[in-house]
Amino acid sequence: MQERYPAVAGTFYENGMQALKSHLDHMFSNLDVKGNCPIVISPHAGYVYSGRTAAFAISSLKKASKFIILGPNHTGLGQEFSLMSEGVWLTPMGGCRIDEEIAGKLESLDFVSNDIMAHDHEHSIEVQLPLLQHRFSDDFTFVPLCIMNTTYSDGFLKQCRELGRRIANIMRNDPDVAVIASSDFSHYLPVKEADEKDGAALKKIETLDVNGLFETLEKIDGSVCGFGPIAAVMEAAAQNKLKPRIIHKSSSGDASGNFRSVVAYYSIGFG
Repeated sequence: MQERYPAVAGTFYENGMQALKSHLDHMFSNLDVKGNCPIVISPHAGYVYSGRTAAFAISSLKKASKFIILGPNHTGLGQEFSLMSEGVWLTPMGGCRIDEEIAGKLESLDFVSNDIMAHDHEHSIEVQLPLLQHRFSDDFTFVPLCIMNTTYSDGFLKQCRELGRRIANIMRNDPDVAVIASSDFSHYLPVKEADEKDGAALKKIETLDVNGLFETLEKIDGSVCGFGPIAAVMEAAAQNKLKPRIIHKSSSGDASGNFRSVVAYYSIGFG
């Protein structure tokens, strides 16, 4: 069985099991949320920066045994829509097995490729796994799908929406499936400017206006790195009549003290 070793253990999160478990215990402490969302948007920076907001997102997920995780491709390696169809992803907390049946349903889309290269050094999906392991132990399978977000084109938007419709169908036929879109929001802006730009994008997310999200991000020169995954889960939520709500927000400035250049993080649930 193919094994994918962690790329960012020791940098984005602790490399040792006990140290990581201790940090996760702290991140997940005293969260007043209901775990009832079939879909969430969760950030993917280092845990010291976005971990608390990510913990809110993962705690808001409904109890599930299968997860589809959509993440942006930061490395530029691999195909535009790349999944791994089999194997195990390792973390300091143990192994997470890929759900081959669900992977096959996604790979049957003509624009989705089985491409391991896209995942080798990418962090956006990896950082979600210890969070899921903390909440659900290792009692789950998942499918990683990495999306290269390079354009707001009509063609890319159409593919994201088609992917969202396929995910919605999978969810309707299997109540044990939940979905995570991994994304940070504005990058390296003064916190006030980040809030303004993200506010414009959030209005489109809150109304499930997928076309409007692309139009707005292009107009404001947005820097939401996972706009493809977000568009796909917005479409899935619309198809399954789920309503979005903002659960938690933070920025890198909360940890660093530097609010002149922040990365913004949001936890958003669809239920």
